[in-house]
Amino acid sequence: MHFSDAEKAAIAAIWDKVDGHADDIGAEALERLFLGFPQTKTYFSHFDLSHDSKDLHNHGGKVVRAIGNAAHHLDDLAHALSSLSDLHAQKLRVDPGNFRLLSHAIQVTLAVHFPKEFNAVAQSAWDKFLSAVSSTLVSKYR
Repeated sequence: MHFSDAEKAAIAAIWDKVDGHADDIGAEALERLFLGFPQTKTYFSHFDLSHDSKDLHNHGGKVVRAIGNAAHHLDDLAHALSSLSDLHAQKLRVDPGNFRLLSHAIQVTLAVHFPKEFNAVAQSAWDKFLSAVSSTLVSKYR
């Protein structure tokens, strides 16, 4: 997928705000995911999913940092996300539809935390970016 210079700038600008707060942003996004789409909890039966739990912060941080890594490799998402794609397709076997749901939860979380910066241009760029990340993660499911 090709990203315009404006999209790259919008993704980078929001990532700059998120960087350093990955655990908190990630935990909040996961909590939104689990509250809005409770069926997604099935993959986390071994986690403490209570509000502000250590598990939510740890895993949420991993997710958000992986997205940050992808944000730095927009021109080669397949390479940047290759090991995560393998993990999700071959070991975890997460329902591919959950990536779309998580993308939505992440965008809502970004909009709440950065209302001025997460404008229509940024939202469109992040929607495209997270869609590309999701597509890359499920590419090895076939």
